[in-house]
Amino acid sequence: MIQTTRRKLLIASVGSAAAGIGVPLAARAQGAAQGWPKGPVRIVVPNVPGGALDILARLLESELSATWKQPIVVEFKPGAGTLTGTDLVAKSAPDGHTLGILAIGVLAIQPALRKDMPFDTLRDLSGTMLVVGNILMSASPKLPASNLAELVAYGKANKGKLSYATAGAGSSMHLAGEQLNLLTGIEMLHIPYKGAGGAYGDVFDGRVDLLIDPLFSSMPHVKSGRLKPIAIMGLARDPSAPQIQAAGEIYPDFDFASNLGLGLPRATPPEIIAKINADVNKAIRSEALAPRLKEMGLTVTGSTPEQFDAHMRKSLKSFAEIVRAAKVTVN
Repeated sequence: MIQTTRRKLLIASVGSAAAGIGVPLAARAQGAAQGWPKGPVRIVVPNVPGGALDILARLLESELSATWKQPIVVEFKPGAGTLTGTDLVAKSAPDGHTLGILAIGVLAIQPALRKDMPFDTLRDLSGTMLVVGNILMSASPKLPASNLAELVAYGKANKGKLSYATAGAGSSMHLAGEQLNLLTGIEMLHIPYKGAGGAYGDVFDGRVDLLIDPLFSSMPHVKSGRLKPIAIMGLARDPSAPQIQAAGEIYPDFDFASNLGLGLPRATPPEIIAKINADVNKAIRSEALAPRLKEMGLTVTGSTPEQFDAHMRKSLKSFAEIVRAAKVTVN
């Protein structure tokens, strides 16, 4: 009886102690998010200024700086098809003060192309889906082709002479071009740039024949006459430019799009990740940003970190299959 009573008292005291420990731990966890950010927040753009990733970062900067009441610094770290800047984010201090715009297609494609990936997306990064937009293939005004059928005919008559530019090797734009090569046999040469900003001038002047880039980045130049639209590189026409044919109208299952997200180190405290995710989802749906994004032909997606992970797992598998079929390599 005495031993049983002592055992009950011991269990009760241990339980009370555990409960007492749990409260301050929970309070500290909640406080981690409440005390964030403690200073300026950096958004890394893994491309040169002037492209789609830059535009998105600056839109987020204007909205989130008001929400977080801290300066937001946009920093450009181009290289290796966006991997250089994304690697910087993945290996930064896990305190929520370094974020990065993610070219999600690149993160899904590169592991199938490289054995020397500097990071593992699912292991090292937590993310939020932001927007998805159609991809446009456009041409120099000097190219004697004004639609996809004419381009394929010209390419077959001049096999191996066509070239196309993208913002970097191993991107969804790169794979869209290689998939078109695979389906048509026209053997376009891929010219990768460190961000699309430098590619536009070369296509305007005809030094490179074609450009594959997000629709919203290319359309101002289509409207000005410096580029000719060839095709939306997806299943259906874009509502913002219904006059431009979709590749999927000729080649079923041709489905490429530009998915962009925001990432940070996975080791960041989950309470901070949750706060950033909630604030970013609110920002892209705000009255200030949502209409701007729609005007640019971007569809707001948003996501939880768990949905981001699920999308990445699915994309890693599907793009690996395309890389094998098209025999894509990166030098």
